[in-house]
Amino acid sequence: MPSDSAEKKPSVSADEGSLFSTVRNLWPYMWPANRPDLRCRVVLAIGALLLSKVATTLVPFAYKGIIDSLDSSAPDTTLVLGLAVPLVLAVAYALGNVIDAGFQQLRDVLFASVGQHAVRKLALETFHHMHALSLRFHLARRTGGLSRVIERGTKGIETVVRFAMLNIAPTIVEFVVVAIIFVWLFGLSYLGVLVLMIWGYLYFTIKASNWRISIRRDMNDSDTDANGKAIDSLLNYETVKYFANEQMEAERFDRSMAGYERSAIRIWTSLGFLNFGQAVIFYSGFLVISIMSIIGVMNRTLTLGDFVLLNTFLMQIYRPLNFIGFVYRELRQGLTDIEEMFKLLDKDPEITDKPDAKPLVITGPSLRFEDVTFHYDPDRPILKGVSFDVPAGKTVAIVGPTGAGKSTISRLLYRFYDVTGGRITIDGQDLRDVTQKSLRSAIGMVPQDTVLFNDTIGYNIEYGRPGASAEDVREAARMAQVGAFIAALPKGYETPVGERGLKLSGGEKQRVAIARTILKAPSILILDEATSALDTKTERDIQAALDDVSRNRTTVVIAHRLSTVVNADEILVLREGQVAERGNHAALLAQNGLYAQMWNRQREATEAEEALARTQDDPDGFVKRGTPAAE
Repeated sequence: MPSDSAEKKPSVSADEGSLFSTVRNLWPYMWPANRPDLRCRVVLAIGALLLSKVATTLVPFAYKGIIDSLDSSAPDTTLVLGLAVPLVLAVAYALGNVIDAGFQQLRDVLFASVGQHAVRKLALETFHHMHALSLRFHLARRTGGLSRVIERGTKGIETVVRFAMLNIAPTIVEFVVVAIIFVWLFGLSYLGVLVLMIWGYLYFTIKASNWRISIRRDMNDSDTDANGKAIDSLLNYETVKYFANEQMEAERFDRSMAGYERSAIRIWTSLGFLNFGQAVIFYSGFLVISIMSIIGVMNRTLTLGDFVLLNTFLMQIYRPLNFIGFVYRELRQGLTDIEEMFKLLDKDPEITDKPDAKPLVITGPSLRFEDVTFHYDPDRPILKGVSFDVPAGKTVAIVGPTGAGKSTISRLLYRFYDVTGGRITIDGQDLRDVTQKSLRSAIGMVPQDTVLFNDTIGYNIEYGRPGASAEDVREAARMAQVGAFIAALPKGYETPVGERGLKLSGGEKQRVAIARTILKAPSILILDEATSALDTKTERDIQAALDDVSRNRTTVVIAHRLSTVVNADEILVLREGQVAERGNHAALLAQNGLYAQMWNRQREATEAEEALARTQDDPDGFVKRGTPAAE
């Protein structure tokens, strides 16, 4: 059995030092294969961003020219020329800013499709992967917490993709261009202060952001826990009401939200500290360069326009510099949000098809268990060398006390788990050698606990064979003895069944499940305690429908009520994971063993139930004329 891959380091991590490796792992979402149109959009978006950076770099020179042309200490010029120069430069300054804004918006428009495609692709991949994971995983999961992990992750991927592709590299280019300008126009001393300021700003931003990651993880954990508790409580609404535990549920939810509140406060407090520290570092550098440029103006080595140019460049640097800090914070936060989702994607499915697996070929079908052993936990074996055959078209029933391993057999047939010893075959083909899809397409299941989708009755029946005609759906409903009931409903087959089908009674849900299986028309049928939760009358009605469905079909019946299996071709009695007895109903009664004991106990219980029903129907206290009920 594969080891739990949750212990592996996830392919996406928010830990320090893993940012670039993480972005590399996310590259397929940023540069999608087989989508040249999206790749073209990425290139055009980067091109638009670079053009906006060119405009951003040129704008301060126009501003400098305006100041120098208006400087009264500058050489005299004619009135017309003196007026024309600042006006032209003012137009150039305004036009440059418009071009900058325009190309930035064009970048966002072009990249929108890429970001949303990445979100959709990752969400679909996660959805597929959740269905590929084993039953063991889904029995342990919490639906609410899982949905919140996926929700945060799909939002985080767009953040990471957008910022990594469109902001980091162009901003670095802008820093390099500004550095060259500083050296060219003002000398190495100005560049030294600029580099020192940028280095200090980025170092502080990275260290503070990494410190905030643990806080963000705590907040995500609290958010996941709170959402899981809320969904769990709402799904069990009736149980909460049965025990009047609304206040207890509210307190459980509030405890989780209190943890979220504490983490959220720490997040905002730490953000305030980060922003203040960034401002101190930047304006310290700004002050030093301003003092140097003021001295230069006073010494006449710089013009007033040069002073304005320096300050304009500094303010323009502050925007991408601050944005780099924001981008780094958002990247870290986005990586933290998607970290848990990628841990799910890194989990290996427990049950997988072999590379050379072939579709199941049905010729009978006949089932065979050959010395099958199985355990969920190595310290607790469930099946211990179980062997039996189900010939084509025959019905074999499996009965036994609770915990004997009856339902495990149906899970093994569906290959939700693989056997730990022996093998299971259908028409001689080992289940591990055929594709899961073909195997499960050949099997129909009517479970004890029928759960319906929150859609219409028609949708839930058609689920057995998507795309089936309305006539086939109605015929399946008729065979399941639920057609008349549906026809009497005001909306007929368009009647919504509610969450998990709770708007229908137990018997109605069970009939819908039978109709769904009839529509699937499986070669093999599994009835897993399909009537054990129903009253006697409903059970008898549904049993008649099940008898029709299973006629001439290879059928495995897992039963609690023995009255439902008396007509089976063979009955297996499981006890502690082993076949204790086998034979038909009459032969097992003649053995006077475990089956006979179970039969007698259930018959006594049924007789007592029927006697009670007769008493309730006879308020005068007589079952027969002149015979007191107490006798």
